[in-house]
Amino acid sequence: MQTMHALETNTTIGKAHRGRIPIMIRTLGFGTFLLPLTVFMLLVFCVPLLGVARASFYTNGTWTLSAYREFVSGALFHRALINTLSIGFMTGLISVICGYFVAYHLSRMPQRKRRLYIILVMLPFWTSILVKSFAFTVLLGTNGIINQALQAISGTNVVVPMIFNRAGVIIGMAHWLIPFSVLPILSSLLSQDKALRDAAEVMGATGMQVFWKVTFPLSLPGVLASGLMASVIGMGSFVTPSLLGGRQDLMMANLVDFYVREALDWRMASAIAVVLILLALLILSTAAFVRTRLSR
Repeated sequence: MQTMHALETNTTIGKAHRGRIPIMIRTLGFGTFLLPLTVFMLLVFCVPLLGVARASFYTNGTWTLSAYREFVSGALFHRALINTLSIGFMTGLISVICGYFVAYHLSRMPQRKRRLYIILVMLPFWTSILVKSFAFTVLLGTNGIINQALQAISGTNVVVPMIFNRAGVIIGMAHWLIPFSVLPILSSLLSQDKALRDAAEVMGATGMQVFWKVTFPLSLPGVLASGLMASVIGMGSFVTPSLLGGRQDLMMANLVDFYVREALDWRMASAIAVVLILLALLILSTAAFVRTRLSR
């Protein structure tokens, strides 16, 4: 009897101990497990970023806003800002549209087959953006593969300018950002309850009606996340505009490179970097506010 009582007591204590662990996790918060990553990000990202912000205000032993005044009043900076916003928006839009088709097709595949195709979608991540941008010079150049094919088909010497202009920048950046757009949309599509689509079909809805009334509205959080990700990454792009763009396609990241490497003006380069970061944070905060309002 004493042995049975001891076993029951130990079992009770074990259950209580195991039940206490989830309570401790909820009490301390999931952030406890993210503490090492948080410390790492503070050391390698936030601290250097504070140094960049300080360099934009502190010059020759004095604190000044001269760099930001130059940014506000300079026509070159205005054009770079407009180019950054327009190119970022266009590449984000194209990436989301193309990525939605890919994600929708993947979501309708069997799970085993989908794994293989997801690997294929992620293959571009294994190739440097520099290599891919140089590859587009071969495809889109004056004597590139596409123009040679057009000349062979038309029998003329037609040349379509697709490089060193806005079209080349958008094509190259959209190709780079499409995989970033596929994964959030795919996650949103896979999380949908199939019973909702079945119920709509039972009630007489056509395939297009099911998509526009059920599937697409439920996937909007993934669409918003992928669009924001692609646009913000595109706004900070440097390599592709440098290789595939022209003089009229100068972006803010290119200005940072110019002031660091050629003008040797760290104060102005830091100010442009700070403005770019604040712009990205403003876009993300606005999108988060809109999403919160819509979810109500």
